[in-house]
Amino acid sequence: MPYYSKEQIEQARQLDLLSYLQRYDPGELVHISGGTYCTRSHDSLKISNGKWCWWSRNIGGATALDYLVKVCGYKLPEAVGKILAAQPHLSTRQIFDPPPAVHHHDFQLPPHHTDNNRVFAYLIARGIDAEVINHCIKSGQLYEDAKRHNCVFVGFENGTAKYASLRGTLSQSTFVGEVSGSDKRYSFCVPLKATKRESLCVFESAIDALSYLSILKRKGRDWRSVNCLSLSGIYRPKLEAELKLPLALQTYLQRNPAIRKIILCLDNDARGREAAHALQKSLHGYEVLDNPPPRGKDYNDYLQIQKKIINRVKTRGGPER
Repeated sequence: MPYYSKEQIEQARQLDLLSYLQRYDPGELVHISGGTYCTRSHDSLKISNGKWCWWSRNIGGATALDYLVKVCGYKLPEAVGKILAAQPHLSTRQIFDPPPAVHHHDFQLPPHHTDNNRVFAYLIARGIDAEVINHCIKSGQLYEDAKRHNCVFVGFENGTAKYASLRGTLSQSTFVGEVSGSDKRYSFCVPLKATKRESLCVFESAIDALSYLSILKRKGRDWRSVNCLSLSGIYRPKLEAELKLPLALQTYLQRNPAIRKIILCLDNDARGREAAHALQKSLHGYEVLDNPPPRGKDYNDYLQIQKKIINRVKTRGGPER
């Protein structure tokens, strides 16, 4: 009989019965009405609201593991092995050590301007949806600094600001920077608290993340339910031996263990493709998809192309695009 660790057993318990049957044994699943199903082998076994009950035997549960043991007669190790074999990413899931503590005693957010008019106008000019902008402003993740009128994109740890990236708002400016003392482990992410989705979209910048959400909104998709993380810069390991996850991504995955799929939405240039390739090698135990923008250098460029913005805003370190 194979041996499975407590962690592997716990991971196997995360899979509910409906999802298991839909993905791996759809022929056994019979739709009754609405969100209620039964199994072809046992019509008195009903599945609804994330739980199941075999009424004729007065047996119930919530997980696929319970079903395999109580209904199908598998021993626990056999049932765990069956689920892990169906979902191989569970059996090899990365376990992260806590990122090293970094003490940033001098971190302080720039003073807020009395309004956010310049920031709002600048992001609108880049094609970003007004509702997406207002969402970030209301959550405290975005504001205009009082002195230079930069966009300030804020990252939090348990409600406390720990990181801030800056973006100039002048039409010809390519300024990008970070507030002194910023902790990269807590980079900008939307929403502040991860949704129930098991996927995470990863970007090089906050503006690209907001652009992606704006594209989803244009398509009528539920953009508020999508988890997005900015790496606040490009990931460039120098050597094959240095294939380690960026601190922002490592911290996010540690704090959100329900994430199963990672969608890399990095730039279309050489550095972005190199970073995507390196991250695919570094991310063990996750389903990883490489999803660069279909057109343009990055997702903001692609959004501006979609919206037919003629006077394209300059990108960092490059000509107008």
